Order: sequence, then structure tokens, then C-alpha cells
Amino acid sequence: MDKRVIFAVAGSGKTSRLVAALDETRRFLLVTYTEANRDNLRAKVLERFGYLPPNIAIYTYFRFLHSFCYRPFLRSKKDTRGVTFRLPPTFPRYRLTDDRRYMSSGRRLYANRLAKFIEQSGLIGAVVARMEKYFDVFFVDEVQDFAGHDFNFLMAISVARVSMTFVGDFYQHTFDTSRDGNVNAGLHDDYSAYKDKFKRVKLTVDTDSLKESHRCSKNVCDFITQRIGIEIEAHDDRTSEVRFEDDPAAVAAIYEDCDTVKLFYKEHHKYGCFSQNWGASKGIDQYQDVCVVLNPGSVKAWHGGSFRDINSETRNKLYVACSRARGNLIFVPESLLKAYKRY
Repeated sequence: MDKRVIFAVAGSGKTSRLVAALDETRRFLLVTYTEANRDNLRAKVLERFGYLPPNIAIYTYFRFLHSFCYRPFLRSKKDTRGVTFRLPPTFPRYRLTDDRRYMSSGRRLYANRLAKFIEQSGLIGAVVARMEKYFDVFFVDEVQDFAGHDFNFLMAISVARVSMTFVGDFYQHTFDTSRDGNVNAGLHDDYSAYKDKFKRVKLTVDTDSLKESHRCSKNVCDFITQRIGIEIEAHDDRTSEVRFEDDPAAVAAIYEDCDTVKLFYKEHHKYGCFSQNWGASKGIDQYQDVCVVLNPGSVKAWHGGSFRDINSETRNKLYVACSRARGNLIFVPESLLKAYKRY
């Protein structure tokens, strides 16, 4: 049976690749991190089949973890009351075998330790057997978002005797499923080392199938490759404009243009326009022209000719923002939009 992880570039059709592989015969389990990604997957499945086939299950990661992996084995025994995304207190520090490490005083499970709780309870084998019983194919979308104990859990259950395809873009890592101290703290520091972790659990690493962006023009792809330092190829020779705009009147016109989305580093909701934050725009595919609003540090990087040396998390979010563009990509300084900000 085929087991692989496909590393893709923005706009190459990661989700579409998974949906195209579905059929109405085999039993499919699709898991992704966020509600938005789950809704996007569901919409594409409905578009493909006209309805949601009963052999296709689509879960957010934490629903899968709690409902499918934890609840059948431990819910009654531990008398827990759901999941909390509040972080565990730093003190007191309980032993790995102490239930208080994994749940609040109100018996709500800490999301960032739930995968570890399942593993610590000796249930990996039971979870794997349950996957094999109910599913034939296991798909994971946006695999780069798995971190902390959750990445270890994903690697552990990859031994299940079902076909598997994980898809993701290493450089679109802008969120983590969870964090817990130093567990996998350096997971995304090095691309080669990251790929090796999948190879160790016998997943084929595929970096060729989805290396071309169907969304972005050649100009946008060249900008991302040359100025941000993340390699991305365009599927065709379609061109568009990439420019920096600092004329106040022109920037005001862009702000007023309801067809051009404005992507901010943070706090987009304070600007009262068609907008989103850089990182939160991940997965959105319907923008045409995109205006990326640069904070002061990013303006300095623009004038310096490169974004390669900025903070890696910021660089990844900028890559996400720029790669939303199907058409023109325009950069403006945030300082010229201060007058519109609602404090």
C-alpha cells in the first residue's frame, strides 16, 4: 500500500489532489487542522460528488483525536468533560503518569497534551487497529501545521495498514496544532531534517508532484523565489504586475477598492476594509489582485532588496500573503493606512 508525504508549493492544488483521489468505494478518513480547512475540504467533496458520500469522513484534527482516538477507550474510565485549549499551568509539575498533567481540575483535557495522554496510556496500538478496522485510506491536509506531541502521534499511527497521503507546504507553516515546552520545538528549523522524519517512518517523500503553482503568475513566483527565498515555479507563462506603491493618493485608492484584498501582518479588523491577516489568509484561493501591507520592518527589507533574512515565522506569513495573488501583487507601507485604523 502506498504511503507518502507530498510537499507542495502555494497554489499547486494540494487539497484538489486529495479530493481527486476520492471514490465512492473505499473508506476514506480526511484530517486537517482548522475548521476553515475542514469546511474547504467538505465544499470540494460536495462539488465533486454532489453530496457527501457516507464512505468519506472529514475531521478537524482535535475532533479526530478526541472523538475517534480517545473517547472510545478512555472517556468513561477517566470521566472527562471535553477538551480545553487553555494551556496547562506551569506549576505544579506532575509526572507523565499522573492524570493531572493532562486535564484541568474541571476534568477537561488539555488539547496540547491529549496526543501524549493517548500514547502514555498505551493506546497507540488500539488506535491503529481502530483505523484499520474502519478505514482503507488516510489523508492529512496541511501536514506542516502538526507540531508538539501531535507530530509524534501522527508519526506513530502512520504504521497503520492503510494507504496514506499527507500533503503540505513546509514554508506555509504559520500555526502549530499545539506546543508543550521543548517538544519538537525545532521541528521546522530545517527542511531537510523535517523531510527525514517522514522517511524514518517509511513514508515516501515527494517534492515533484506539486511543485508548480497554478494560482500565481510567473512574476509573482519569481518575486517569491528571488526576494523571499522560497522556491516556487509557475505552471504557465502568465504575467502580472508586482510593485511597491507609496504615493498617498494611489494608496488611498487601493484602500477604497473593494475588489482588492488588503493583507495586514496583524489586526486587519481594525482597518474597516476588505482585509485579512497574512497568516490567516492561508487556504484562501479566491483573491485576484492582492495588496500586502508592510509593517516598518518589512518596508525596510523591501528597500534593502530582500526578505530572506527576516524572522522565519514572519517570512512564512509573508509568503502565504503574496501567494494568494492570482493577479497583481501590490505592496504598500502600513504607515500610509494609519488614518483608517480604528483603535
